[in-house]
Amino acid sequence: MADLFNGQYYHSIDSKGRLIIPAKFRDILGSQFKIGVSLDPCLYLYSNEGFAAFYEKLQAIPSNKAGARKLIRYFMSGTFDVELDKQGRILVPQQLRRNGMSGDVVLVGNGSHVELWTAAEFVKELPTDVRLEAGQIADELFSEGIMI
Repeated sequence: MADLFNGQYYHSIDSKGRLIIPAKFRDILGSQFKIGVSLDPCLYLYSNEGFAAFYEKLQAIPSNKAGARKLIRYFMSGTFDVELDKQGRILVPQQLRRNGMSGDVVLVGNGSHVELWTAAEFVKELPTDVRLEAGQIADELFSEGIMI
């Protein structure tokens, strides 16, 4: 099984747009990787191999529908190449910082990728009482025949 991203790490994006990537994530991401938009109010960080797998899924979407083309365009135009500096930091592209991605942030491992949340948004997404909600979601999935 490939290395999976897990855990959560609190950092900040400095005034120049630089972000320290935790060593555990750097080991999997490599020195050059992708950062881009997601469907949630966060950014995704993919290793180049991980992004290639994601791109294959995008290519499988039939492009004969305008909505499908917009979705592909959204992801591809919102994804950028980044490179670690000697201090283990990346420069978060200005285009991705425009929507409030600055200050205190949380890097969250999510299996195939890392999610980058503002600390305020992450608290909304994963409140302290998430265990109850997670149980309810698991029950709903089980009723649909999906066991975790």
